[in-house]
Amino acid sequence: MLAGVAIPVQVAANSKLRDAVESPALAILIAFVIGSLGLAALTLAGVLGRGQLSGAGQVPWWAWAGGLLSAFAVLCSMVALKPLGAGPVISAMVFGQLTTAMVLDHFGWLDVERSPVNAWKVVGAILLLAGAVLMQRK
Repeated sequence: MLAGVAIPVQVAANSKLRDAVESPALAILIAFVIGSLGLAALTLAGVLGRGQLSGAGQVPWWAWAGGLLSAFAVLCSMVALKPLGAGPVISAMVFGQLTTAMVLDHFGWLDVERSPVNAWKVVGAILLLAGAVLMQRK
């Protein structure tokens, strides 16, 4: 839930940074550098464990896509914020996350535990989509 609170604030902050530096890619780069420095400090302090960098070479190829997917998601949210507003952007993102998660769960792709899609999950996704559409009404 705290991550959910942080995301709309992040989108707005990144949008303000984009306006200041006049480039969405540069704004995201700056934000990621700041985030990376914060994560480096946490890692060096051992707050969440220091981990083993040697294990990074043992993951499947698709595990390396996370950084690019994060940058893509942040870029999409930043570009969409001004024309749509924070509510519709976040609603659409959550709908995309939910439907993709249902597919991953249903098929057990990317080492996710299988959890078949059922009528309740479909209804929940449809209601979320309806909410995203309603959020766009001014």
